[in-house]
Amino acid sequence: MPIFAKFYGMSSESAMAKHSGGVAKYRAAEGKTVLLPFRGSVHDTISDILGGVRSTCTYVGAAKLKELTKRTTFIRVQEQENNVFGKE
Repeated sequence: MPIFAKFYGMSSESAMAKHSGGVAKYRAAEGKTVLLPFRGSVHDTISDILGGVRSTCTYVGAAKLKELTKRTTFIRVQEQENNVFGKE
């Protein structure tokens, strides 16, 4: 049986019900509540991120994080699609 984690923002109806006793009459809930499949421990996730950062430093020849800005060109992205909550 798969394990899921409930994910919601602090302005969502779920958060207001849990922390404030419900949505006040003068407020509107924002955002949504979703169930995301459990993907492992925080330790494993951080280890994956650190591995990616180490790999990036190797590709650009940076011995320290400070060197990333000197050895790379960062490009600001105007649009980005995040499908973690599904398409709307």
